Formats: sequence, C-alpha cells, structure tokens
Amino acid sequence: MQNSSFDYLEKILYSLRGLYDTYGYTRYRMSKFEEYDLYARNKDFLISDGVITFTDTNGKLMALKPDVTLSIVKNSPDLPDTQQKLYYNENVYRVSKGTRAFKEIMQVGLECLGSIDTYCVFEVLMLAAKSLLLISETPVLEISDLSILSDTLDFAAIAPADRPMILRLIGEKNLHELSEMLLSLGVPAEKSAILISLAELHDAPQKALSMLRKTLSASVFEENLTSFAKTVTALSDAIGEEFLRVDFSALDDPHYYNGIVFKGYVPGIPQSVLSGGRYDALLRSMNRSSGAIGFAVYLDLLELLEAENSPYDLPVVLLYSEEDSIEAIETAAVQLRRGNEKICVLKSIPDSLQAGKIYRVQNGKTEEVQ
Repeated sequence: MQNSSFDYLEKILYSLRGLYDTYGYTRYRMSKFEEYDLYARNKDFLISDGVITFTDTNGKLMALKPDVTLSIVKNSPDLPDTQQKLYYNENVYRVSKGTRAFKEIMQVGLECLGSIDTYCVFEVLMLAAKSLLLISETPVLEISDLSILSDTLDFAAIAPADRPMILRLIGEKNLHELSEMLLSLGVPAEKSAILISLAELHDAPQKALSMLRKTLSASVFEENLTSFAKTVTALSDAIGEEFLRVDFSALDDPHYYNGIVFKGYVPGIPQSVLSGGRYDALLRSMNRSSGAIGFAVYLDLLELLEAENSPYDLPVVLLYSEEDSIEAIETAAVQLRRGNEKICVLKSIPDSLQAGKIYRVQNGKTEEVQ
C-alpha cells in the first residue's frame, strides 16, 4: 500500500505543479532549515505546534521546516507595489500529534504577495477550487470573509476581549452557546440575530448572497459585502456553484488572517485538505507592507483517500513464466496497458502485496486469473 499511496500523491503533485505553472506562478525552493525563532514567534499560524529543533555548529537553535509560507515571507523581498506569484512543492517536518514521532509530509501550495487586488483574490480562489477538482470530482470549497465578521462584531459593539470566544463559537457552529454569550453580553436581539444567521449559514453562492444582502442591509457592511459578492459571483461563474459554499465557520486565526478565508473538502476525508486566505496581518507582524493571499494542500491527508479508494498495492498484474518469450510477455503487457493505467509485470506476486486483477501469459495468449 505504501508504494501505491506514494504513486498516487506523486500524480497529484505533478498535476498541481502543472496547474500553477500554467497560471504563471514561479516555483519557490527553500532550504530544509530555518531559525527556530521564526516559528516560535508565529506558532498560531502553524497547522501544528510540533516543531523539530536542533542546535547547529554555531550554537544557534534551528528548526526543520514545519511550514513553507513563513519562510517565503521572510526570504522574499517586500514589494507592495507589484505582485510576486509563487508556488512550492516541499517536504515539511512535524511531530505527529498521536504518536509524537517525527513525520515528513509532502506539501504543495501557492502564495501571491504584494499589491493584492480583487483579481488576485479571485485567481487564488479559482486555483484552490481547481486544485480540489484535480483530487476529487465532487469537492467543496467553503468561503468566508473575516472583514464581514469584523464589521458585524463592530456593529454589535462586541468588546475586543470577547471577540475570540465569539469567533470560536462561530467556527464550531455552536449556536446554543453563541446565543447565550450574546445574551449575557447584553447584545440587542436584532444584532444577535445577525451573528447567529452568519454562524449557521452554509449555502450555495447565489442563495447565500441573497440572504446576506437582506441581513446585512446597514451601510456599515456595504463596502466589504459588495467586494465579497463580486468575488464569489465571479468564482461561481468560472467554477460552478455546485462546488462552492459560503460558510462563515471557515475561519482561521484572526491575528494573522483578514478578508477572504477558505477551506477545501473532498469526500472520504472528514477534515479540510486545503486551507488558505488573505494574511496581510501576518506580514504586518513581520514588518512587511505588502499584502498576501495563498493556500496549502495537505497531501498527508490524501493518503487516507488513496487507502480508501484503492485497497490494492498493484491494480493490475501480468504474470509470466520462464517458458514465455520476451515478445509474448511484452505484447500482452502492451495490450493490457491500452485499457489500464498501470500494469506491473511479475514472475510471481510477493506475499506482502495485494493485486486487484491478475492476468497470466499462457501459450502466447493472455488470460485473467482473477
């Protein structure tokens, strides 16, 4: 199964790299090591806080890279008046949450840094959706906007100290506790209703935008809602409504993210295999004046999908014996490959491997064994 999963991930990687190349994104390559301080200062931005460290020969604490985005921001020039479009295919290193063992993970993603306008946001969202469609025929990309949520919290006069808990409850779609908290804070019923309606929203773009326009009718929402609607409508036209959902529970840390945030799902995996968003706030924390938006695809999760979809190490095997000629074996292999993507020619099948279909060359003919 290990070789099969590796081939599956390699195929997806190749397709994703081709997609990003087609849109003019340049491949970014980085070293395996980075100063640990970079990750220590930005732990909330990391998908995992398990950073593998070591001390180099100069006595400096270093880390095996657990994330690529932070290194890209640190090592790229700050160019707020232009755009840098980069993609990466790197191995990252983390500590497994369950076993606490070291884990090497293939990760691919892209970043757009610099002057981020509405087209940049649209393009990154479109590439996120196209990435999911390379993985599954029926993915879902959930899209949220922290700017709209921030406007709503301002409108409801929620104190800064109470906002993280409210955002957490929205992210969990915990409507009961959210209602109780808003009531305890003395938020008027009509303003509480707006926050609760955003928390429970999960709908296709056209229907969701219609609801948002009715719910967020106050002038304070106009600018960000108009921008969000324009982007989501364009994405829906380009990709198709059936793959998109507006869902304000698709959140990430508001200390780093602002504006559009999104998460991607595919059938068979219970958590997001892709996540991203606009993270100007992260750049501000690193003393950068540029904007940024990007996403990552978590290829380690796709191993679960491959294990579920393909229970065999070798989909098709062609067996032969010493009595079969080279010509007969190759002719049979060529014929089978016309209808199958992957054929493995073997004299015998190792006990450690499982095959889907087995054919045998016999007397110049090819017969199916199972």
